[in-house]
Amino acid sequence: MAIDVTESAAARVSSFLENRGKGLGLRLGVKTSGCSGLAYVLEFVDELNEGDEVFEQHGVKVIVDAKSLVYLDGTQLDFVKDGLNEGFEFKNPNVDGECGCGESFSV
Repeated sequence: MAIDVTESAAARVSSFLENRGKGLGLRLGVKTSGCSGLAYVLEFVDELNEGDEVFEQHGVKVIVDAKSLVYLDGTQLDFVKDGLNEGFEFKNPNVDGECGCGESFSV
C-alpha cells in the first residue's frame, strides 16, 4: 500500500509546515460527504495516532489512517497551478465515480 507525493505537492506542504512552525506532516484522509459518498480531508498532524501509516517522499510525511488507506491506496497527491487557480489534486485509481461539482467521489 502506498501514497505518492509529487515534488510540487511536497514543496507546498513543506512551505505550509514551515509557516506554521510545527507539525510532523500532513494527514490525508476521507470522510463521508457530498452526493457521491466520500470527500478528501487534508489537515496538519502534530502527533501520530495508533494505526497511522506514514509515507515519506521528498522530505515530507503524509500520514493516513488505516480506514482511509483502503480508499486511498495508490493515490498520487499533486499540487497544480492553472492560471489564477491553484490547489491540491488527487489522482486516485480507486475512484469509480465523482459528483458533478467535483466535491465527492465513490469507490
